[in-house]
Amino acid sequence: MNLTDLKAAIVKGKDIKKAVELLKGKRTLPTVEEFKKQYDVKRHEVFDTAKRPDKPLADGGVEKVNRLGFSFQELITERAVSFLFGLPPKVVCDPQGEGQKKVLGAINRIFKDNKISSFNAEIALEMFKSTEVAECWFPVKKDAEHEDYGFKTPFKLRVMAFNPWDGNELYPLFDETGDMIAFSRAYILLDDEGKKINYFETYTEAEKIIWKEGAAGEWEEVSRENNVIGKIPIVYGRQKEVEWSNVESIIKRLEYLLSNFADTDDYHGSPTILVTGELTNMAKKGETGKLLQAKNGAKAEYLSWNHAPEAIKLEIETLLRFLFSLTQTPDISFEAVKGLGEISGVALKMLFLDAHLKVKKKQRVFDAYLERRTNIVKAFVGMMATSLKADVSAIDIETEIQPFIIDDEAGLVSRLVTANGGKPLISKKTATALSGLVDNVDEEMKQMQVESQQERSFDVTESAF
Repeated sequence: MNLTDLKAAIVKGKDIKKAVELLKGKRTLPTVEEFKKQYDVKRHEVFDTAKRPDKPLADGGVEKVNRLGFSFQELITERAVSFLFGLPPKVVCDPQGEGQKKVLGAINRIFKDNKISSFNAEIALEMFKSTEVAECWFPVKKDAEHEDYGFKTPFKLRVMAFNPWDGNELYPLFDETGDMIAFSRAYILLDDEGKKINYFETYTEAEKIIWKEGAAGEWEEVSRENNVIGKIPIVYGRQKEVEWSNVESIIKRLEYLLSNFADTDDYHGSPTILVTGELTNMAKKGETGKLLQAKNGAKAEYLSWNHAPEAIKLEIETLLRFLFSLTQTPDISFEAVKGLGEISGVALKMLFLDAHLKVKKKQRVFDAYLERRTNIVKAFVGMMATSLKADVSAIDIETEIQPFIIDDEAGLVSRLVTANGGKPLISKKTATALSGLVDNVDEEMKQMQVESQQERSFDVTESAF
């Protein structure tokens, strides 16, 4: 579809039902319900009595089987989010002139007000567990003007996330060149009587339209308002599969193995004695110096299970190794890292190499995602402060994702000092500020000077004597 056809389809007074069908297109929605079953450990197949039934007993009763579920899907997803956005993305910009500095300051304040670091993690989490996500930026008019952004404006810029996990159906619409010409969202709200009402809202570069479906299936327009920035205020991102898709079968197998092993352990965990012949007397529970009395050459021996546990252990260890390696998820559990000791920054980077390569792969989506977000916020800054429109167009802002890594500051400083010929890298004042131990750096520097002068005066006095 092209932009001309789109504008013709959503003109006020046209057939709304046809417009909604056109905006939905023929895209296949993600199977979110299936994703939820996989993500929620309580809904795993191992807990399904139809797929893993309890054991019937001869007396008509039922013996409960063990059901062990493991939330590897959540672990894989959360760890991927942490390595991607565990450190805030770095904003790279060299503002030219006071106008561009104001634009950059306004954007930074908007991001701070919207807690963008936490929001980044939320966006990544929703995409990783449901394959797609969108965010919508919108201005909220306040009762009075403010200067929080460095200029007077009655508006505050806000953002909200749209994701299939919460019941939203997302419908991005692209033209022949791959540019998004419309974005729509289908969702359900409850009316005053608790009845479900279907809504469909569409964003274009010119306007935002909301329609709702009546009880008889007829559609009506709820609102239509102009788009003040002339740009679709939506950032949309998607990936082909959920994070755990390639190891779902491994997780099922692990749950099956360990549940069955628990059942077997219930039978064989306690000693079992095999008696051959006739046993005349059995030792009592808790008796010291226990004796078994038998006759006619009877024998008693413990039953042992020698080889089967080793085979199961090998399979479990192999499956776990593939689970972590196939998802590029580092095993940083306490058991895995307790023996590492103190390691250098270079060793840490090698340890997390696979996770960082995964972050690089995610940047194929998120580099463009974050760039579009910045451009949308820039457009709103130009709308709120018309005097800065030229600076908004001219300023160049990039966002660089920084994969999570534990800082090895001592190693870094040591390498830099060596490269600098053993000379100091920073001033005493900067070092004091970086220490984080003082609140007022200037006062601390003055106190250090006083103490230094006192030490010198003591040295002079001692040398005189």
